[in-house]
Amino acid sequence: MALDGANKDLSASYMMWYRFSRNPAAVIGTLIVLSAVIFAILAPYITPKPEDVGAVVNFRARHLPPDATHWFGTDKVGRDIFSRAVFGLRISLLLVIGVLGISVPIGTVLGLAAGYFGGWTERIITGLTNVMLAMPPLVMALAVSNLLQPTLMNAMIAITLLWWTWHARLIYAVSKSVASEDFIEAARIAGAGPMHILFREILPNCVSVISVKTTLDAAFVILFGATLSFLGFGVKPPTPDLGSMVADGRQFMPDFWWEVLCPGAVILYVTLGFNLLGDGLRDMFDMEG
Repeated sequence: MALDGANKDLSASYMMWYRFSRNPAAVIGTLIVLSAVIFAILAPYITPKPEDVGAVVNFRARHLPPDATHWFGTDKVGRDIFSRAVFGLRISLLLVIGVLGISVPIGTVLGLAAGYFGGWTERIITGLTNVMLAMPPLVMALAVSNLLQPTLMNAMIAITLLWWTWHARLIYAVSKSVASEDFIEAARIAGAGPMHILFREILPNCVSVISVKTTLDAAFVILFGATLSFLGFGVKPPTPDLGSMVADGRQFMPDFWWEVLCPGAVILYVTLGFNLLGDGLRDMFDMEG
């Protein structure tokens, strides 16, 4: 019987992977995300001018257009934009890992607790979530960032204070529905404790929505972080950040267009990858259901 169950699980996993692999957009999104991660990890070894990440000045090479030596051209002080964009991509992905690595578990646990326990637990958690959601995200992030120094850690804190709320609301809706199912009542009758029911019975039913939401949120976190940096509340110069690179280059538009277009294209590239991957996961789980 155990072997039959294992075979069923393996067959179901294979069918999910088959559906995913037959979705061209999902495959393209996966390749884009993987390539972005590889570029970010290997940034010191694959960029032609890794020293340009710092406060390097080379006025003889300033505002050079894209060519075989400088694929994305150079900026106002002669730094290689491609090298800085790749390191900026690394910053963006670190921001995604930090923000979602904190906000997703917090939102998941709070959403599970509100949906399962109900009563005053539900009222407190949903009330706090609604209050946070009522605040304009960018305004609150700017306020927090304005009180703190413009560093990656502080940008992460500013975004995390907002991001857990969407996950809490989503998981609350799912867990509230699952908590009324018969198998949950059967688990209670069998003597299962609240922690077992929350994390062994309800949580597995939330995995699909958590996976899709987290993947799609990665793109929003990158855009949100780039926006903070563009407005001057993100990563502190001379550390390269895609948003601040666009902000620095806009004053030289349209003559030196590559200083805005190239880092902007990197933002578009990685956010498109996460969106395509998230859509593919959603289609896969929908077909499974």
